[in-house]
Amino acid sequence: MATVAVTDETFEAEVKNSDVPVVVDFWAEWCGPCKQIGPALEELSAEYDGKVKIVKVDVDSNPNTAAAMGVRGIPALFIFKDGAPISNRAGAAPKAALQSWINESI
Repeated sequence: MATVAVTDETFEAEVKNSDVPVVVDFWAEWCGPCKQIGPALEELSAEYDGKVKIVKVDVDSNPNTAAAMGVRGIPALFIFKDGAPISNRAGAAPKAALQSWINESI
């Protein structure tokens, strides 16, 4: 499964009401580090298919959700479980580090 684009309007349905843990990537088109981790997140999305959902929120198009989560810099990653954020990290990281973070959190 590919990553899912989420908006301010769909955040609650896609993330908070999800029956599986959700990794939320707050990103922007102009952000170099965001583009660096994009392919790793796509691969992880396929690997965790059915177990973890990975979604992307474009902060330029959807500022309300980013503001509500206190996002100050991007990329900012959050893991939601049972509708609540349980872990977060900022900045780019290699796929192995992202995978380790997800495994530790869920």
